[in-house]
Amino acid sequence: MSKQQNWRNPNYSKDVKTYAADSDKRASVAMSIQLNAIGVVSSPYKERFATPRQPAYAVDDKAASITLYPGQNFEQALQDLETFSHIWVIYWMHLNQGWNPLVKPPRDKDHKHGVFSTRAPHRPNSMGLSVVPLNSIDGRVLHIGNHDMLDGTPVLDIKPYIAESDVMLDANQGWLDTL
Repeated sequence: MSKQQNWRNPNYSKDVKTYAADSDKRASVAMSIQLNAIGVVSSPYKERFATPRQPAYAVDDKAASITLYPGQNFEQALQDLETFSHIWVIYWMHLNQGWNPLVKPPRDKDHKHGVFSTRAPHRPNSMGLSVVPLNSIDGRVLHIGNHDMLDGTPVLDIKPYIAESDVMLDANQGWLDTL
């Protein structure tokens, strides 16, 4: 087995595990994945069409909350999250019906683009990803600011926003750069 070095400490090494190399890729072709919601969003947005398209485009900072389900030790999982100003929320767009391979995004109404090159909600899997301000935490309830989630949205996961790794200063904006 080969050795792996840690980028933070070049003198550290341990055996590399080869989970991916040992797996049968053919078995995952038609894989079905079951996800369990960890909580639910309480939002003033009740209709899809009245909801901001991205949290950054929210004109009014309408507060919302995410209530995590009891009995899962989520209180411990939230430890130290309040030290972050923003969080990533991974959620299920529960009101979506079907998907479209080509969509007309609001910033380019003249052309269709592949759904994977847009942030359109009409995706093969109705997963959403939003970075939102974390205002406070009260027990299992996270109070958030600018958001784009509907009332009743199931939350799949929460991660801290870390500017060092989440901002790519040299990134381009694909076809948006041509508008």
